[in-house]
Amino acid sequence: MNVQIRNLSKVYGDRKVLDIDTLNIAQGTIVGIIGPNGAGKSTLIKIMAGSESPTQGDIFFDGLPPNKVTTMDMTLVFQKPYLLSTRVFHDVAYPLRLRKMKKEIIQTKVQTILEEMDLWFLRNQKTGTLSGGEIQKVSLARALVFQPKLLFLDEPTANIDPTSIFVMEKMIKKINKENKTTVIIITHNIVQAKRLCQDIVFMDQGRIVEKGSRDTIINNPQETATKNFIKGELII
Repeated sequence: MNVQIRNLSKVYGDRKVLDIDTLNIAQGTIVGIIGPNGAGKSTLIKIMAGSESPTQGDIFFDGLPPNKVTTMDMTLVFQKPYLLSTRVFHDVAYPLRLRKMKKEIIQTKVQTILEEMDLWFLRNQKTGTLSGGEIQKVSLARALVFQPKLLFLDEPTANIDPTSIFVMEKMIKKINKENKTTVIIITHNIVQAKRLCQDIVFMDQGRIVEKGSRDTIINNPQETATKNFIKGELII
């Protein structure tokens, strides 16, 4: 699914937190959104995913405004995800039940994704007993199980162990490659952006400062704000 944004803004009170003239994201790409805290990254991704409304502006998915069909083809994973108060298997199965899939198909799809993400041993565990890293992995499994056309990720691997990060990144790349899923990920981790993304958007003060290929933005940024951010993140 491709995404087009035109004249998008978001205002809270008298403060404009988002002001984007245009942004085009091609189908099947993994795009990283980077920038300092308060740059408007999370606000942008929430608006694209439909969980917040813009003050003004337009978003098109494959040339169409948001509708029930496009909404059912996308999903958002938060940095601090919310899981249903149930067992892991049923939580991951929820998007499939919502889409009224047959019981045997649900069983197969959930088992497959849990095995691929090394989570099958947790299938009967209550979600309230999971560790932080397990919650992140389960939330990604739930997002991937219905094979979305558009996947939004807001710092999905923050504060979890390297093994879990490896598994999650492997699955993100897998769905992108096999299903041509468009992935839009917010990350502060420049090394992660290098591993995952084809294109990178740098945001600051609610605006898009620079957009380009991964190698261009990381190795040869043109704007001073981008250069300073990249340099600081790599030092950290």
